[in-house]
Amino acid sequence: MKANGMQKKKMTGNGFLLLITIALFAVMYIAGMIIFADKGFAKPQMFLNLFVSNAGLLVIACGLTIVMITGGIDISVGSVTALVCMVLADLMENKGVNTYVAVLVALLIGVAFGIVQGFLVAYLDIQPFIVTLAGMFFGRGMTAIISTDMISIKNELFLKWANFRFYMPFGSTNKKGKFIPAYIPPTVVIAVIVVIIIAVLLKYRKFGRKLYAIGGNRQSALMMGLNVKRTMFQAYVLDGFLAGLGGFLFCLNSCAGFVEQAKGLEMDAISSAVIGGTLLSGGVGTPIGTLFGVLIKGTISSLITTQGTLSSWWVRIILSLLLCFFIVIQSVIASMKKKAK
Repeated sequence: MKANGMQKKKMTGNGFLLLITIALFAVMYIAGMIIFADKGFAKPQMFLNLFVSNAGLLVIACGLTIVMITGGIDISVGSVTALVCMVLADLMENKGVNTYVAVLVALLIGVAFGIVQGFLVAYLDIQPFIVTLAGMFFGRGMTAIISTDMISIKNELFLKWANFRFYMPFGSTNKKGKFIPAYIPPTVVIAVIVVIIIAVLLKYRKFGRKLYAIGGNRQSALMMGLNVKRTMFQAYVLDGFLAGLGGFLFCLNSCAGFVEQAKGLEMDAISSAVIGGTLLSGGVGTPIGTLFGVLIKGTISSLITTQGTLSSWWVRIILSLLLCFFIVIQSVIASMKKKAK
């Protein structure tokens, strides 16, 4: 009876939210395939484009999932992405720095943000929102100091990476009857690998179990002998690294750096994680759920773009409504858990 109760509780908390997310994505995408079949929405490449357009966001949202599981938050990731893109563009185009060195610097920027913010949150016990708000302003300010003008990347090796394609054995035919294979760039492969690694890390490694324990009840985690501060610090460092990596993938899509780049990306990442079943209060969340949260965001964007007459701001409006919907569901589940206790 006790085991059944625990299983039911787990399903109510995590599995139920994930189930809603997957069902919502399936309904939305199938509806798009039916409504916009004449505009190519049912083509395999349209589905793969959800990953192509959102590879950077997916990696960044996985980082947000990690810190949100601990009960934290990071709203600096959009600014970190803009700074990474600007640094990459400036180093390669204006400073003549080697491409590999520029990418290494970009990743280290993310790690540096993670170390500083993680130290302030974990060891100085400052509110994550305040710390990362400061990080957001700092990152955006540093981006403007480097250059207020857009810097287009023309580095041959970087463009070679950006334009590389892995062609699939499936695809579609054009109006002339010619077969066009579907494709994905390396950014998608990297993003999927990151999701798998984080999923394994959270489910099968001690570090993942520590994160869930801290998010579930920090006081209980302390009583179990867990080093809460160190684990929180490590979570933010990993989040920072993923923000840097996501910024690099984002730059491979845009091939440019400019001040207003990735504005609002932090909200997209947070909403993707929440829609994917990550609780704002901590203790619950999976990168698989976050993946489907990102796909829902991408599907909404694709539907509005394919429709053609609606403003792009409808993506934000619909996302905000979905975010409110999932927060309400989370609140209901939380109250049900309290009553069950």
